[in-house]
Amino acid sequence: MSDWMVTRSSKAGRRRRALSPLREHLRDTFWFAPTAAMVSVFVVWAGAQALDTAIVEALQDDRDYDTLDELLRFADDAKAVVSAVGSAMMTFIGVVFSISLVAVQMASGQFTPRVVRLFVRSRITKATFAVFLATFVLTLLVLTSFDSVDDPRAVTTVPLVQSVLTLCMVALSLLLFVLYVNTTLRLMRISHVIARIATESFRVAASMPVPTGGPDADRPGSATARVPHEGRAGVLRDVHIARLVRVARKHGVVLRLIPRIGDFVVPGTPLLAVHGGPAPSRRALRYTISVGVERTYHQDLGFGLRQLSDIALRALSSAVNDPTTAVQALDRIVQLLAALSRRPLDAALHRDRGGAVRLVQPVPGWTELVDLGFTEVRGCAVGNPQVSRRMLAGLDDLLLLVPPERREPLLRHRELLRQAVDRSGPAPADRAFALRPDRQGIG
Repeated sequence: MSDWMVTRSSKAGRRRRALSPLREHLRDTFWFAPTAAMVSVFVVWAGAQALDTAIVEALQDDRDYDTLDELLRFADDAKAVVSAVGSAMMTFIGVVFSISLVAVQMASGQFTPRVVRLFVRSRITKATFAVFLATFVLTLLVLTSFDSVDDPRAVTTVPLVQSVLTLCMVALSLLLFVLYVNTTLRLMRISHVIARIATESFRVAASMPVPTGGPDADRPGSATARVPHEGRAGVLRDVHIARLVRVARKHGVVLRLIPRIGDFVVPGTPLLAVHGGPAPSRRALRYTISVGVERTYHQDLGFGLRQLSDIALRALSSAVNDPTTAVQALDRIVQLLAALSRRPLDAALHRDRGGAVRLVQPVPGWTELVDLGFTEVRGCAVGNPQVSRRMLAGLDDLLLLVPPERREPLLRHRELLRQAVDRSGPAPADRAFALRPDRQGIG
């Protein structure tokens, strides 16, 4: 497992590091894909129109007016189809996405508001919306290309290629609509939502660099300068690692990020500590820090556990009372912690091409991750033997996987859960049943 994650981390880092922040920020927006599709359809339409004009001119040069007459009759039939598609497409878009917004609202209320990001980041959702709008724009453009002249000798263009392109876009829209409905229904199922959260979390863990040397190797000395945060207040979403490494290498220093990814920062608070020289200029550090209104998966190792814990807590609330969902969240919490059980934590060291450490990025430690995954769920597990049994089984599994120095927080949570159940159980038999490890809870 660890060798696979190291290999994947090195390959992914070399392939995506420079463009990763931009790529992740665009995935968190919903406007880019539809806008790009509508701009692209203008280019495609212009090319199709030029091809139609070339076809008409070639037939006129060959005096093949019979073929042109057949194309004009085809154009009359195609115009009716294109007009019907154009008038129905916007209504179709409005109905489909109105229903989708209701589905998103229901999912956020049932699971956690943070799962809305899964819908926003869904590639099939963006592709569907983009193709729908592109099809509508294309129909408007094609309608402007129909010539009112019926004489084959005087006609300037017959939108033959454009009409075929419109029909292809309609077929693509119908295919994407089926895929979109399937994807939306999957995202409304809690098992798929939890699996998506786990997948994103594994991606973050795999992208973390693996330090070499001892635990204190290449750690910077005392700070020689500090760089305060001068932007707007908000959540530290991510940092441009490649750019910060280049800046540190150019100035011959080591930069250390003081807050963790996911912390809320306000103007004036220390953001970067500089080791080994003066602080780089503001211009050099421009566009290296991203601050937003909410946390993202990108570079945030604890955000997945935070969401899984939120889902479990909501499932165990008296309003929902769904311990099976909490057990499913615990399954993924245990899976994530097992994957991180032997990985170096606390800090991610990013090196330049020469192998020198240039950026130190703090990440949650093992104890913090265990507390994040179990503390709040453990407090609500009392009175739900299905949850307490699954948590005990998960803790026992992790105790078999972790090295000896990481057993303490697991043993602490196991003992606290046992004490809580002992205090609340009305009968010894009930307490013994609630404290019997079971990977399915009760089955």
